[in-house]
Formats: sequence, structure tokens, C-alpha cells
Amino acid sequence: MALKHKDRHNIHVAATTTYLPEQSDPDMQEYAFAYTITITNLGSATAQLLNRHWIITDANGSVQEVRGEGVIGKQPTIEPGTTYSYSSGAIIATEIGHMQGSYEMLGDQGDFFDADIPAFTLAKPNSLH
Repeated sequence: MALKHKDRHNIHVAATTTYLPEQSDPDMQEYAFAYTITITNLGSATAQLLNRHWIITDANGSVQEVRGEGVIGKQPTIEPGTTYSYSSGAIIATEIGHMQGSYEMLGDQGDFFDADIPAFTLAKPNSLH
């Protein structure tokens, strides 16, 4: 019996964030955040991350879209049962915002699929009550 697409390709994406006060300038409406992404291949097939698509939204509703090849200059291949982590950053105009998006992936049989990046919050400490 052939494996279903979702059994072969089950990519889980998780994020942690940190506010960077030393790189932020509230007077200029620049709030800097670092984020670490952990991508876990829970499927049965190897997958390579080809491209990224980010939607970054601040508390004013301003949206930045970022599309590009790979992540931090790499297009990692993630074997079943393994993880890949990387860190990057974003600057938004408000103390609070969020990011979400997707990774375009290439399966080991030449099949393309998207791995969703669930929304995660960017927030200066004590800005959420």
C-alpha cells in the first residue's frame, strides 16, 4: 500500500523569539527581534527546503512579505526523524507583531509541497498584558 502524501511529508515548524533592545530604536519605530526556527521532519520521506515565504505583520496592520531562496543562505535537506534549526531576525515598527508563512519543499521523489509556518508572536517584554 502506497503512503499517503501527508504520511510521507509531515513537516513540523516551531519558533522561539527574543526581543533585541540593543538593536531596537523605539524613537524611530524600530523594534528588533531574533527568532529561532526548528523544522522537524515527522514524515517518512527526505525533504529539502528550497524557498521561504514570510508574512510579517505589525500591530498597525502593516505587512511585509519576504520571499527568497532557502534560509540563511542554505537549502537544507532534512531526513525523516531529524530536525534543522536556524536563527534570523526581523524589525517591525511596533512593540508587538507576528510572523507566519511557508517553506517550499522538495520531496525525495521530485514532488514539491509547502510546509506551513504557523503564526508566532513578536513582542517586547511586558507589552502583552
